[in-house]
Amino acid sequence: MSHFDVRSAKRPDPDQPMVDIANYVSDYHISSAEAFETARYMLMDSLACSMLAMRFPECVKHLGPVVPGADMKDGVKIPGTSHRLDPVQAAFAIGTQVRWLDFNDTWLAAEWGHPSDNLGAILAVGDYLSRRAVARGDKPLTVRDILGFAIKAHEIQGCYALKNSFNRVGLDHVILVRLASTAVAAHMLGASKEEIITAVSHSWIDNGALRTYRHAPNTGPRKSWAAGDACRRAVIHALNAVDKGVVGYPSALSAKTWGFYDVAFKGKAFEFERPFGSYVMENVLFKISFPAEFHAQTAVECAMQLHPQVAGRLDQIERIAIETQEAGVRIIDKTGPLSNYADRDHCIQYMVAIPLIFGGLNADHYNDDVAADPRIDALRDKMTVSENPQFTKDYFDSDKRYIGNSVQVFFKDGSKTDKVSIDYPIGHRKRRGEGIPVLVKKFESAIGAQFGAKRAKQIVDICADAARMEAMPIHEWMDLFAV
Repeated sequence: MSHFDVRSAKRPDPDQPMVDIANYVSDYHISSAEAFETARYMLMDSLACSMLAMRFPECVKHLGPVVPGADMKDGVKIPGTSHRLDPVQAAFAIGTQVRWLDFNDTWLAAEWGHPSDNLGAILAVGDYLSRRAVARGDKPLTVRDILGFAIKAHEIQGCYALKNSFNRVGLDHVILVRLASTAVAAHMLGASKEEIITAVSHSWIDNGALRTYRHAPNTGPRKSWAAGDACRRAVIHALNAVDKGVVGYPSALSAKTWGFYDVAFKGKAFEFERPFGSYVMENVLFKISFPAEFHAQTAVECAMQLHPQVAGRLDQIERIAIETQEAGVRIIDKTGPLSNYADRDHCIQYMVAIPLIFGGLNADHYNDDVAADPRIDALRDKMTVSENPQFTKDYFDSDKRYIGNSVQVFFKDGSKTDKVSIDYPIGHRKRRGEGIPVLVKKFESAIGAQFGAKRAKQIVDICADAARMEAMPIHEWMDLFAV
C-alpha cells in the first residue's frame, strides 16, 4: 500500500468478511430440517445447563442487575430466577448460565468454542422484542424464530473457527461469540445490512479478551462468565447501530497499522473453508454425559471403561498413558497443583483420574472437597500425555471432526489393561441416535431438580411435541423457566 493510501482519509468499501456476514444474516433461508431439529435439542440442552448452574452460588451471584434494585419492569426473564432485566444485562446473565459448567455444546477446529453461548444474546433480545411486540399489539417471535437465529449464530462462529486460530495469537474464543451475537442481534432488532456491518465493525474494534484466565498459572472462573460478557457487549453494539445510529468503520479489519489484522492477527486476513449455510448446527458436538473440556471427552469415556479393571488396584498402578490430539496437549495437559474448579475442568489428567477412581464424572467432582482426595494427585503424577498424530489428523478432517483419545494403565507387576481408544464422543453427529436420548434425560433431570413436579412435567411435555414447542411465543417459553 502506498504512503498516500495509508494517509488518505477517504473511506473504503466495507471489508468483505463483514459484508458476507450482513448478507448471510439478512438473506439466507435455512431449509435444513436437520439443522432445526438439532437446534431444538440445542436449546433444550442449553436450558438444562442453565438450570444445573443454579446449584452453584458463584454463578447465581452474577445473574442479577449490575447494581442492586435495578431490575426492569416487564424486562427479560432470567431462567431460574425472579430477575427482570434490560436486554444488555440479560444477555450477560443468560450467557453466563449456559456456559458456567462447561457443559453446553462445542465446536472444535483451528479455534475452539461453544456456539450455544450465543443464546445469551439471542434469548435476551428475543424475549425483549416479543414482550414489546405484545405490548404494542404486534406478533411476537416464536421459538422457531429463535432456532433460526441460533443456526445463523452457530454458523458464523463455527465457520470462522474452521480456519482461523485466535488462541494462537493469545485471544480467547469468545471473540467469535461477540461477532456472531452482534450480527444476529442487530438483524433481530431490524437492522439494515449497512447497520449490521456497522455493528460488526465495532465488534472487531473491541479486539478480544486474552486467554489468560483459561491457562495455568492463572486459570480461574472468569472463563465461566466470559461468554456472557461477550453477549452483553454484542447487544450493546447491536442497539447502538440500530437505535443510536452510530458510525461504522468499514476497514476495521484491513486498515493498515490500525486494523484488526495488523494489530491482533499478525497481518493475516481471515481464511474460510466454506460459505455460510447450516453446517455448524448440523455437526455441533453435544456434551451430554459429563461436564468436561471437550478435547478430553473421549478420554473420560475411556477411563470410565477402564474403571472396573483398575478401581481395586489403584495402589498397584505404575503409569498411565494418555494419547490425545495436538490441541489437547496444548491446552489441557497440566501438571502440578490445581487451585480451583476452573483449573480442574481444564486438566486432562484430573478428568481421567476421577472416572478411574469413581467410575464417573460430574460437576461436583471439581469441588475442593473431592479434589482433596490424595488418590487423584497420586494418579496424576503417574500420567504421561502425548499427541497421537492420527487423532490430530482426524480432528481437522472436515468429514470426520473426531476428538480422539486413548488411555492405557500399566501396573507394577508388569501387567496392563488394554489400550482403550475412542474416536468421537457420544455427543458427535455420528452418534446422534445414541446421544439424543441421553440429552433428553439430561434435560429432564435438570428441569426436575430445579422446579416442582407440576412445572417440570409442563415443560417436558411441551418439549416432547416439536411442533407445539416451535410455535410457542418465545416470551411464553421464557416464562416457563422463570421464578
